[in-house]
Amino acid sequence: MRFAALAVVALALAPAYGLAAEHTKDSLATVKKNVDDGKAVLVDVREKKEWDAGHVEGAVLLPLSELQKNAELGAKLPKDKIIYTHCMVGKRCVTAGNILEKMGYEVRPIQPGYKELIRAGFPDAKK
Repeated sequence: MRFAALAVVALALAPAYGLAAEHTKDSLATVKKNVDDGKAVLVDVREKKEWDAGHVEGAVLLPLSELQKNAELGAKLPKDKIIYTHCMVGKRCVTAGNILEKMGYEVRPIQPGYKELIRAGFPDAKK
């Protein structure tokens, strides 16, 4: 009983400690459909050098390092759409998601990274 009470308190306090965002349970097919239908925006939080090496066509570049320095950079994103954040392996996208959630966005970080998105059929901007 005591453990359950602590778990409830920890979950209630999670947003205050920057632990609100977690990887989405949306499949990549759902993510792609939401983006294609204009219901969502794909935000790449990798660094510019990584972006220049390859990125998903139509994605928005918002490097985590810059977002951490100036959260207001996130204000250019539409508040009426789902924000899917992605990076290389799924860690930075959660951190970025926490920042954007505090700004009022509906954020769904994606666990798969750039290469997995391309393999799943997202268009590669390099081609």
